[in-house]
Amino acid sequence: MALEDAKTQVDTAFTRQERRGLAYENAFGGATSFLRRRYSKDLAGVDLAVTGVPFDQAVTHRTGTRFGPRAIREASALQPFDPPWGWDGFSPLDDFDIVDYGDVAFDYAKVADFPDTLTAHIRTILQAGAGTVTLGGDHYISFPILKAYAEKYGPLSLIQFDAHCDTWKDDDFSRIDHGTMFYKAVKSGIVDPARSVQIGIRTHNDDFMGVHVIDAREVHEKGTAAAVAKAREIVGDHPTYVTFDIDALDPAFAPGTGTPVWGGLASWQVAAMLRDLAGINMVGGDIVEVSPAYDTTGATAIAGAHVAMELICLYCWPRRKG
Repeated sequence: MALEDAKTQVDTAFTRQERRGLAYENAFGGATSFLRRRYSKDLAGVDLAVTGVPFDQAVTHRTGTRFGPRAIREASALQPFDPPWGWDGFSPLDDFDIVDYGDVAFDYAKVADFPDTLTAHIRTILQAGAGTVTLGGDHYISFPILKAYAEKYGPLSLIQFDAHCDTWKDDDFSRIDHGTMFYKAVKSGIVDPARSVQIGIRTHNDDFMGVHVIDAREVHEKGTAAAVAKAREIVGDHPTYVTFDIDALDPAFAPGTGTPVWGGLASWQVAAMLRDLAGINMVGGDIVEVSPAYDTTGATAIAGAHVAMELICLYCWPRRKG
């Protein structure tokens, strides 16, 4: 059946009628929505909306993550033929109504307006009853997204995969900076630090704002199972947002990012930890800081697409029937 479908399916981002089901369109052709889901602004009955945020005006070093959502979508064309590996046959693309909601629209020349624009974009999706997995963009985008989530759920638990804690002190809330937004998230009460954890950290900060830290060395030495057990104990069943900065991965696995740091996580470690987090009360998530121009192989975007697929699984797993 798959071979027959491959002969006839093309541009299913626009032509597919149903929201559910795997896709067999040639990976190298056609319009590249995320996982060949249908592009749609109709949220009626949608379980999960994938949306892009091509914003990189908060970076401290190399720009380029504005091209991340496009690159991740293209890389995702390798995945929609089969259920995701390691999830015991669970197939969220078959069992859930998932759409590609497209990118947020914003005026690139009015940077100060961007945070409220993004919060409103996410709020619209949440009010329709869907969750979000967001393709970034630099890591600042998590802050406006979290604001929309906190309006619905109250203070959130945060699971953050990252090389950097992003809790450097910054009491000027008008500044748009991808290294200070979680300081602001804790200070403004939208993230509960006692129920939050950062995994893969390998840069110094004098104050982690009370957020628990499982640094990269701890993961390497104690193993992924111990890291997951610790993270699950911290967040419990509290509403949890999962944010994944691609620089959590070592530059050997993901060179295409703005602020790479050596000594990071291996792709197999990330895959194991994301899958073993199944069952947490995840309400939304994002994958950020993919900067494709710094990786001619495309490996970083491929890793980003896999992370996004795992986030979809984490969101859908506790909501599956039976």
